[in-house]
Amino acid sequence: MRFVTIPLLFLTFMASPPARAQELTIGLAAPLSGDFRLLGQQWANGARAAAQGGTARLAEADSACTEEGGAAAARQLAAANASVVIGFLCTPAIEAAMPILKEAGIPVITPVRTNSLTDQKDRTGWPVFRLGPRADDESEAVAAILVPLWRREFFAIVDDGTIHGRELAETLRAEAELAKLEPVLVDTFRPQLDNQIGLVGRLRRAGATRVFVGGDRSDIAIMARDAEGLGYQVTFAGGEALRAEDGPVPLPAGVLMVGLPRWQDLATPEANAVLDEAGILPEGYVLPGFAAFQIAETASQEAAQAGLPVADALSRLSFGTGIGEIRFDEKGDLAGNLYRLFRYDGEQFVEAD
Repeated sequence: MRFVTIPLLFLTFMASPPARAQELTIGLAAPLSGDFRLLGQQWANGARAAAQGGTARLAEADSACTEEGGAAAARQLAAANASVVIGFLCTPAIEAAMPILKEAGIPVITPVRTNSLTDQKDRTGWPVFRLGPRADDESEAVAAILVPLWRREFFAIVDDGTIHGRELAETLRAEAELAKLEPVLVDTFRPQLDNQIGLVGRLRRAGATRVFVGGDRSDIAIMARDAEGLGYQVTFAGGEALRAEDGPVPLPAGVLMVGLPRWQDLATPEANAVLDEAGILPEGYVLPGFAAFQIAETASQEAAQAGLPVADALSRLSFGTGIGEIRFDEKGDLAGNLYRLFRYDGEQFVEAD
């Protein structure tokens, strides 16, 4: 199970300092134009703020979230002698860039979730380090959190028939089976209906007091409304799709969510102060971009001092950043799962005890 707590572990290189300081260049590749430019600008704004007053120069390239843009950005940043590249917010761009950057010996820090970027490292040799969740972190967290929480409960598992909803439901069911637990009902429902009376009736007859729903916020809200109308006491839970706007039926208080904390909720006071001084709101990709630059700068400095490849520093060190302590595992994924359990209080999701 990959759901672990990140240890606060610091490793240092033993080496003599260089005779003179060498200017470092951190490359930034992001969609600075096109349909995804808002996300790219958020990432870039965070990195620019982190770079202020630092020792490394930031070189920027527009990846455009396309294969052509990713390859062009990689060539541009390799020519700029970047020690690390941060960004590539889209899978096509980073997959096109990595052969070029691997050849140049330049590692990449990226928030892209695609599992194969790190899972196939033994075959590709791509020096990728993921600053964010993997594509399968959500389903693993759902199982790791809910199975022990519901061990003594009568629980059911339902999904909306989509690939994502079914993956969440199936991972939970499989983990429950390994723990020798059996749901009272496993079912698939038709999403986006005006009511879910039939499903809620089946759940009540099965005796379920806890229900995990592999579906979106509007469907879960409708189920909760219909259960209340029947006088049926039940707790619904879902994945990160719950962090969305209300539909015609509001989500009631008490619904559980296995989801990601907002980056701004992880921000350190120091990071908030820097962003506030720069007039940058800590929204979207701003804080991950901020942290990525900090990691890249520290790893580059330590590698230069020790005379080692930057990828080695990224693999071995623990980094203090604007979103907390970060460490990568042997594949380049985060050494821990960011997903947590939240409870809706009627206005927002609050981390559950």
